[in-house]
Amino acid sequence: MAASLRLGRQGISFGLRLSHFKKCLWATHPCQEHVRHFFRSPWMLGVSPVKVQMPALSPTMEEGNIVKWLKKEGEAVAAGDALCEIETDKAVVTLESNDDGIMAKILMEEGSRNVPLGTLIALMVDEGQDWKQVEIPPPDAAAPSAAPPATDVAAAPVVPPAAPSPATPPKRATSGPLRLSPAARHILDTHGLDPKLATATGPRGLITKEDALNLLKTSPAPKATPAMAAPSPVPAPAAVPPPPGSRPNIPPLSVPGKPGAPGTFTEIPASNIRRVIAQRLTQSKTTIPHAYASVDCDMAAVMHLRKNLAKEQIKVSVNDFIIKAAAVTLKEMPEVNVTWSGDGPCALDSVHISIAVATDKGLITPIIRDAANKGVQEISANVKALAQKARDGKLLPEEYQGGSFSISNLGMFGISGFSAVINPPQACILAVGTSRSELRLCEDDQTLRTEQLMTVTLSSDGRLVDDELASRFLDKFRSNLEKPQRMALA
Repeated sequence: MAASLRLGRQGISFGLRLSHFKKCLWATHPCQEHVRHFFRSPWMLGVSPVKVQMPALSPTMEEGNIVKWLKKEGEAVAAGDALCEIETDKAVVTLESNDDGIMAKILMEEGSRNVPLGTLIALMVDEGQDWKQVEIPPPDAAAPSAAPPATDVAAAPVVPPAAPSPATPPKRATSGPLRLSPAARHILDTHGLDPKLATATGPRGLITKEDALNLLKTSPAPKATPAMAAPSPVPAPAAVPPPPGSRPNIPPLSVPGKPGAPGTFTEIPASNIRRVIAQRLTQSKTTIPHAYASVDCDMAAVMHLRKNLAKEQIKVSVNDFIIKAAAVTLKEMPEVNVTWSGDGPCALDSVHISIAVATDKGLITPIIRDAANKGVQEISANVKALAQKARDGKLLPEEYQGGSFSISNLGMFGISGFSAVINPPQACILAVGTSRSELRLCEDDQTLRTEQLMTVTLSSDGRLVDDELASRFLDKFRSNLEKPQRMALA
């Protein structure tokens, strides 16, 4: 008994000393922590990425094109830095980063077209992480889910179907004189079928059209006769050129590297901007009841004022006065400053004028905001800056979205007058032609004098602006333009 107690005490003391030794060993050599850190390190698990997706850079944008990447893989990125240039349905917009980090992986290369919204285009990692170990997420489940049906369809033909036995020609059904309808005779003669093989179902043994079609379905494929399949090797006569003015039976084919033959064409891929312009113009002309009204404006006062301002080194254009006159008129007639929504008219509180600017990729309408509260010189500066940004494709979304009234001026091209298409959801667009000199009779002294006249045409939405309201708008617009001092007082 005493020996057992001594052995028990010795075992307990040995266990305590062993436990103390283990604690000292792990304290002096923390290998366990190193092992745990190794298996939890990004080298083993991968670096969790920050996803960069294709954003919606305009209200009508559904897809975009990657024009150019401004950051390379492994390059540091700060919040606000430009990542890439994206071509939307309106312009080429710069995508900026919302976070700090490192560009780890570019998934959509430059030139990628028709990238849907929400598509993963790049991956970033936080600062201090190894961007080379970025964890690339798997593709969407939509693509793999579509694969099994394709596999099943492809696997189906593995088992060859039983070869159908050669169809035996139907037995002759009639022996007396044959009676055929005109349609049945045409079918049988066209396909070279023997009328005696048809089963007549018509009155008094008449072979009908249905009988001929049934025979065509059950008869085997007709073998080509030797005369048709192997014509005698007689040299074909040279093709006779068609007479002048006649159309060829077969459209000519274009050969790469050679001039195109008459009637050939080349497909030109449409940009996102061009496709959206086509959609919106078609929508406008098919859903908006357009009404048109024109008026001639005397530009003598504006021309005289421009000359006086030029002497003071203030350069403004006629279009700047037109923008100012339209904005002041809208402020005086707020019932025209409206847009159409699905529920009806919407009155706008501010006057934002959209001006049409032609670019290489199509027409775009940057906006002069609060134009009624700006002077002509400030409007001129804004127009020049926005027009240059539009041609360079650098417009921001807020610079071409939200206009209330549009102006399209083709006067610099010598166009005397035209009708423009309304830009939905706006109610009106003003088409401006060139100014011209005309002799007119002065009613005061019955003398002839020369006037500088300019024709403007208002296209209005008949649901919002009727003919009477459009006429009053044009009359007030003409008064403001012919007397520029009124615009300063408005």
